[in-house]
Amino acid sequence: MAPPTAPLNLDVEAISGICGSISIAAWVVVFSPQIIENFRRSSADGLSVPFIILWLLGDVFNILGAVLQGVLPTMLILAIYYTIADFVLLSQCFYYKGFTWKDELPPSQPKPSTVPVIGEPTERTGLLSDHLNGRERRGSGWSHLSPAVPLVSEPPIIPPPTPTRLQSIIWNSVAMLMVCVAGVVGWFLSRQYSKTQTDSPAGEGLPSLDLWGQIFGWLCAILYLGSRLPQLLLNWRRKSTEGVSILFFLFACLGNLTYVLSIFAYDPRCAESHCQPGESERIYGRYILVNLSWLAGSLGTLILDLGIFAQFFIYSQDGSVDEDVEAVIDEEDSIDEDLLDDRPLLQRATSGLS
Repeated sequence: MAPPTAPLNLDVEAISGICGSISIAAWVVVFSPQIIENFRRSSADGLSVPFIILWLLGDVFNILGAVLQGVLPTMLILAIYYTIADFVLLSQCFYYKGFTWKDELPPSQPKPSTVPVIGEPTERTGLLSDHLNGRERRGSGWSHLSPAVPLVSEPPIIPPPTPTRLQSIIWNSVAMLMVCVAGVVGWFLSRQYSKTQTDSPAGEGLPSLDLWGQIFGWLCAILYLGSRLPQLLLNWRRKSTEGVSILFFLFACLGNLTYVLSIFAYDPRCAESHCQPGESERIYGRYILVNLSWLAGSLGTLILDLGIFAQFFIYSQDGSVDEDVEAVIDEEDSIDEDLLDDRPLLQRATSGLS
């Protein structure tokens, strides 16, 4: 028989626990969309190598700072998991790009010109070379000149339809909602089935500061902040965010935001049963000071990720304009195809006599 459930009381400690649980759920799945995107495209051109390297170094210093500062074992396990996932992303970059530390832009594909260019004929060029190439480009099939052989065009290869912007928004929103629900459910289950602890923090007092833990924590924050700059620069140089999973950064923003909220939602515990005047404020200020480097790293990357979201919006608008231009060009080509007579010679001769 299950033990009776305690009444749900959303106090400051519960809010901190819920935000922390959602943050853990987001950080568990944060790397999955980008790893799947790289595998699906068989390419990692959209991902910046220095971005992954700096993030990896930040996670290493995060482990050292977490061990020295004495954070929760769950956060230490997650820091180790982040490091392993960083190695997976870095190995994908080295596999698809080669062993390089720099972000090299892929060679741009020249766009086909809509204006035909007629070159000077020489003794090596045919008289109908330009016209023949134009007909072959439109798939008219000059190989079927015999009237006995019917003209059968090959079925066109239809690429899989790309999701619309509305579909992408709905899918990303559902994924974010599922992570939030998983975090809340995880907090609720841990609250119900964990061993009840007495109010042992009655002698907690002021949180302690570890010098090396703080040094590694600030190094971690600096590396996290610096890791976003190479990715922003690569997107700007490519004028595209193709190959970068937006869910990758959405989960990172969700994890950072809820992690910051879980730190701010702290209920100070005084050394005695009753707090002295101003004691709870001193404990809260000391607690924020201990976690200040982690707060700076999370808030800073959260702000920089807004710049990446702006790039997603700007370059997706440019891509839609290019698609409209290509659609107009395809429509003109289809009109040209309608004007060309692709019937066998005998049929054309018969229709001309009638």
